[in-house]
Amino acid sequence: MIKFIKNFRKDEDGAVTVDWVVLTAAIVGLAAVAYTSIGQGTGGLSERIGTEISGTTVQDITTDFSSTSGG
Repeated sequence: MIKFIKNFRKDEDGAVTVDWVVLTAAIVGLAAVAYTSIGQGTGGLSERIGTEISGTTVQDITTDFSSTSGG
């Protein structure tokens, strides 16, 4: 049994898989943090833009093509 434990401890098969799992988890965690922070920032910005737009008026543009001179 002791020999099995020593051999198991020296064996490195599967170590790369563990590295990839940890690396992938770290990347997913960083992406979640970035998504949350960007989402909060854009939410506040869109509210301010909406407030500014709601206070403005847009004039209608009219054109009269019947009085143009031919050239």
